Amino acid sequence: MELFDNHKKLFTTAFLFFAGLTILVAIMPAISNQQNNAPLPDAKPLSEDAVKGKAIFVANGCVACHTQQVRNVDMDKMWGERPGMAADYADNHRTDIWRNTATLMGTERTGPDLTNIGSRQPSKDWNLVHLYNPRIVVKESIMPSYEWLFSIKETPAKTDVVVNVPEAYLNGATGKVVASKDALYLIAYLQSLKQTKLSDSSATPGFLYKRTVEKAPANGSPAGPDGKAIFTANCQSCHQANGEGLKGAFPPLKGSPVVLGDNLELYVDIVMNGYDARADYGVMPPVGTNMNFTEEEVAALINYERNSWGNNGQPVTSQEVKKIMDFVKLKASK
Repeated sequence: MELFDNHKKLFTTAFLFFAGLTILVAIMPAISNQQNNAPLPDAKPLSEDAVKGKAIFVANGCVACHTQQVRNVDMDKMWGERPGMAADYADNHRTDIWRNTATLMGTERTGPDLTNIGSRQPSKDWNLVHLYNPRIVVKESIMPSYEWLFSIKETPAKTDVVVNVPEAYLNGATGKVVASKDALYLIAYLQSLKQTKLSDSSATPGFLYKRTVEKAPANGSPAGPDGKAIFTANCQSCHQANGEGLKGAFPPLKGSPVVLGDNLELYVDIVMNGYDARADYGVMPPVGTNMNFTEEEVAALINYERNSWGNNGQPVTSQEVKKIMDFVKLKASK
């Protein structure tokens, strides 16, 4: 055949065949996916700092240990309020003209899933301390420390972000630990990772293989939230399992005048809206608001903290907490 004898026709035909297949098999399906899977209405695009932080996340291989996908099984409930869907990844853009975008869904959970880490752990101070040396806040952590993203200065500048690292972890160095721009970019990316809420008109996908619901106690009283579980999931990473916090970083709850005091309004306000201790400790984020705590959950958390680590505080009821929560919300709206 002339086609096989003429190299120009042969290679032209092969190229056109390959180009046609590429359009049919790769390009057209990709365009269709982009059209059918638009970002969720309330999804927020990454800020400029978060985009830079994502590049640092990729460069340091963080995806090798951390996933960003909530599977539709009940055991993944701790990572997000709902299973992940295609729309969660629809707003990813190309890294540049030569490189495709990275969805960073991951395949292994050596560390926790990060889909909703911006809501689970929104504290900038905690994230910086954890990045400098994870064992400061989680003694059992096997995550490597990223000390090269920080420097130690005897006299930090006013614009420097100082990290409250306990002296025992400075390895004999003197001065203050200062976060680099790369560290701040990476934290900006982590804090941006928040699962977008679905609109009221959208049906929320359910989790499969649900665990059995705990039965009420034999005395007939209804089963309430587990204060210890709430503390472990939301507070322990900063205040530690022993309630002693970290000197210079996070305040202790053991023997705390706020925990044991009579000012319940202040206590509930801190749980729901956070607290800025200024120079003494890092800023506490609004944990209760971020996690949509109910009055029952807040009461259970307070009662656990007031009766742990040697504390002996007065118990509170959900009714007392509800009145204060309503008042706090009303005060915040004015």
